[in-house]
Amino acid sequence: MYRKYIKRIIDFILSFIAIVIFSPFLLLIAILIKLDSEGPVLFKQKRIGMHKTHFYMLKFRTMRIDSPKDVPTHLLENPDQWITRMGKILRKTSLDELPQLFNIIKGEMSIIGPRPALWNQYDLIAERDKYGANDVRPGLTGWAQVNGRDELPIEVKARYDGEYVQKMSFMFDLKCLLKTVVSVIKGEGVVEGGTKTLSNNSYYNNVKRSYSNEKDINNRGK
Repeated sequence: MYRKYIKRIIDFILSFIAIVIFSPFLLLIAILIKLDSEGPVLFKQKRIGMHKTHFYMLKFRTMRIDSPKDVPTHLLENPDQWITRMGKILRKTSLDELPQLFNIIKGEMSIIGPRPALWNQYDLIAERDKYGANDVRPGLTGWAQVNGRDELPIEVKARYDGEYVQKMSFMFDLKCLLKTVVSVIKGEGVVEGGTKTLSNNSYYNNVKRSYSNEKDINNRGK
């Protein structure tokens, strides 16, 4: 019941309320972006949605208009050169993600779920297929994001996404949301071009260790 109906209703209501309440703030951010650098306020990028359909995810633009297209920031060489002054602030506070509230209203995304992969992230898409993570709506934030973000290896990120699919419930979504709020307030896991070290994340280390052991066993069996 929650997965099929209630989750979508909650997504719509909360996103609509957030847009109404924060609309003056969203307008202020848009003005500051226009004053800071040349280009549009919003950035649209083709992403993978539920059942591997394509949709255009919205963000506040944080990079120069001549930056490389369809490349995750953490994979760029010297990403700082492409990020605008306002963009650094938006990324550090995760405010660049707020326009995705409109994607949620349209039913393309959920508040909580696996982060939408780029259309050309074939390795991540394939790994998520193993866990059914491509068959749920992608999220504004998710279980993988509160446990490491971009520094997670593809296999570990997909496992987190799969774990979310298995545990999806109102209480687990609430847990993800609260952990996201804490991470944003503390500024954890957000640096230009990647994330902070995950060496102190015990849950991440356990998942990574489990994956490494499984690979060793499989390799010895060949």
